[in-house]
Amino acid sequence: MSAREIQDQKAIADEMFFQQAARPNADVSAGPPRGATICSNNSGRDYTLESTVDEFCEAADTSLLPAIRVDAANLMRVLRQFEVMAKRQAPRIAFKAKGRILLLDLADIPTVEAEGNYVSLRHRPNAYLVRESLSSMAEKLKPYGFIRIHRSVVVNSSAVEEIQPLPTGEYRLRVKGGKEYLVTRTYKHNLRDLAQLWVGSERLCG
Repeated sequence: MSAREIQDQKAIADEMFFQQAARPNADVSAGPPRGATICSNNSGRDYTLESTVDEFCEAADTSLLPAIRVDAANLMRVLRQFEVMAKRQAPRIAFKAKGRILLLDLADIPTVEAEGNYVSLRHRPNAYLVRESLSSMAEKLKPYGFIRIHRSVVVNSSAVEEIQPLPTGEYRLRVKGGKEYLVTRTYKHNLRDLAQLWVGSERLCG
């Protein structure tokens, strides 16, 4: 079979696959186009494609026309499984608490606050104490969207709902749930990381 003939057979197979995939709840196997029949010869491998329109016979290699089953219902089920997997792979934090190892989604922790030699992970309805310095925790959480706004507070940028400039050059920041925090001048430059696009606020957080 010539290279041109091979390309023609591949094009036929591709066209049939996409036509069947576009039909809801389709469950078919790839086959020849309507108006054409497949008849075998003695080789057992090569087949003759007889077209009722063009009235010609052309050798077709069946290895180029694999049987492909398309089922829209199965496709949707696979997509839902991928969604579940994506949720399971959301960033999490594991830590020891009262002799156990707990695992929490980082998205559910709006703030991390210093408490002596510990840090408090604010996770509603509970807060968890972890023996770690705030500076160390801030560095570990930085790749996951947490920013430091105070020497005692690190916030999850996805939990921030509002920031308000104050006459002192500081800022007031509100997170989901309504709790407010002071952003000191030392850390106000970190507020730029709260959003990827700032409109009409060129001097904000400068």
